[in-house]
Amino acid sequence: MAEVRQSIAQYYHEQTKYDPDTIHSKNRQLDWEDQPVPFKDYKFGTAIDLKPYLKEKINQQQDSPEAENLSNLFICSYGLTGKILTITGNYYLRASPSAGGLYPAEIYLISRGTPLLPTGLYNYQAKNHSLLKFWDNRIWPELQDACFWHPALENTKLALAITAIFHRSAWRYEDRAYRRIFLDTGHLLGNIELASSFCNYRAHLIGGFNDDAVNQMLYLDTQQEQTIAIVALADVLDLEQNLPSWQAALPSDIHTDYPVIPDGELLKYLHDATHINSDSSKVPAWKTRETLEHSEDKYNFPFCTKVSTVVPPISWGKNLQVLRKTILKRRSTRSYTGEPIVLSELLAVLDFTYQPHHYTNQQLNRNPDYFDLGLIETFVVVSGVNDLEEGCYYYAPIAQELRQVRFKNFREELHFLCLGQELGRDAAVVLFHTADLKKAVDKYGDRVYRYLHTDAGHLGQRVNLAAIHLGLGVSGIGGFFDDYVNEVLGIPVDEAVIYITTLGRPRLE
Repeated sequence: MAEVRQSIAQYYHEQTKYDPDTIHSKNRQLDWEDQPVPFKDYKFGTAIDLKPYLKEKINQQQDSPEAENLSNLFICSYGLTGKILTITGNYYLRASPSAGGLYPAEIYLISRGTPLLPTGLYNYQAKNHSLLKFWDNRIWPELQDACFWHPALENTKLALAITAIFHRSAWRYEDRAYRRIFLDTGHLLGNIELASSFCNYRAHLIGGFNDDAVNQMLYLDTQQEQTIAIVALADVLDLEQNLPSWQAALPSDIHTDYPVIPDGELLKYLHDATHINSDSSKVPAWKTRETLEHSEDKYNFPFCTKVSTVVPPISWGKNLQVLRKTILKRRSTRSYTGEPIVLSELLAVLDFTYQPHHYTNQQLNRNPDYFDLGLIETFVVVSGVNDLEEGCYYYAPIAQELRQVRFKNFREELHFLCLGQELGRDAAVVLFHTADLKKAVDKYGDRVYRYLHTDAGHLGQRVNLAAIHLGLGVSGIGGFFDDYVNEVLGIPVDEAVIYITTLGRPRLE
């Protein structure tokens, strides 16, 4: 019997793994003359300056102006939050973290017509915090048709389109950049979802859409840039826009018939293969989120030590002002001291990340949109947590407990697994987000590779913000020796590692 061939997503994952025997041979000198600029420039259009509407304290009353809400939403999602002077000029930091500081995403706003924003297309210009209107025709029906008439677009008047300019990340990370682009997108969506809560919006995520139709609608050069997510922005002060939660993901085809793909072309080939085409008759109907919920944790290892993770929720202050400040001051940690953290700090991070229903009384969304969190598992490697034994644990979010997989101090192994980065060695805790890739492809086709990395990045951003608020250091790692993680840590072999996030005591610079 002929062996079943891997799908293109599985093939891509295998081909882009880092291996200690070959990684140094693949190292190349970066062409700094070709370093991409992380800002998109338009030669025409009308600018709407958002800077005058920035307010430290957001008015959540019914008379909150649209301009103030949008200004704060954009600054807290993808706005500039810092500047570093380098030998090549100014380097700008943003509210959302990005691998290598390359910021591959662009944000477009699609307006159905509001008092502030007439019908048309807008691009968010992060460098000067403005919206640039470059198209003024009525296009909302086109958006609805391209999104297969997702219910969230029926009564809403604003939507965001997140795109990726692939070369910005591929310049440094080559084919493996695809992973990082969607992790970065997850960070950004995490900010959009949380910032919406204090800007009078509810963000409805849409990942199933006709790629070609949306790209054409936004007038993108698809050789350079393509759409990767849609977010409908519901105005929570408008009763007609008070909508239920709907599913965000649709399946694509599974491709097993593909040629030999040369290095440097795998990213583009995979992305094209994950498109959903215009044949909407084959697209299943959208379902409410209640029909998609999961009722049990995946792993319950026999005779393992179990530690409850129930803890009082983090307080984000009146009108979520503490959360807003945390988003704007977030920075990725460059080094840790190696000192331990306190168990209550780790539990608070896990609670904010995985138990959003604990924050309903703080006006946060109890059921934020992900593509499918049921596909993501989390393993927690403890190197230095007071009152918690060293080792590898499975985090069971439904039972709210840590279940120990292995007893061991893994500092040296983590140093190796994270490509010799001291962040892995000196961190007090390292979180691994994993997924059964075959099972995921069976459910959503090759497009699931987008969904998995985006959801892992979204979780990672919640980890980031909780850690920063608690005074911890935190940094994501997208480069690791994939095949060694499962063997060293005792993680089941079916779990493909998607993302790593480190936590610890930051070293003061």
